[in-house]
Amino acid sequence: MQAGDQVEVYDLKGLNCPLPVLKARKRLKAMSAGSLLWLETTDPLAVIDIPAFCHESGHRLVKSEPNGTGHRFLIERGT
Repeated sequence: MQAGDQVEVYDLKGLNCPLPVLKARKRLKAMSAGSLLWLETTDPLAVIDIPAFCHESGHRLVKSEPNGTGHRFLIERGT
């Protein structure tokens, strides 16, 4: 990722399991391999579900961090 690159943010706040993973899967499927996407969630289970989803789906979890009342995840779409 280059300085100044814009990374799309997908707001999944207010959604509970399994919706954040299901919606992330659909959004990532429409993106090109290597593309980056921020997911913003408030579901407490997302800290377990999103990393597991990335591992199972071949995506790379680049970064995970608390964000206010939730969590945000930077995901690189796999092939």
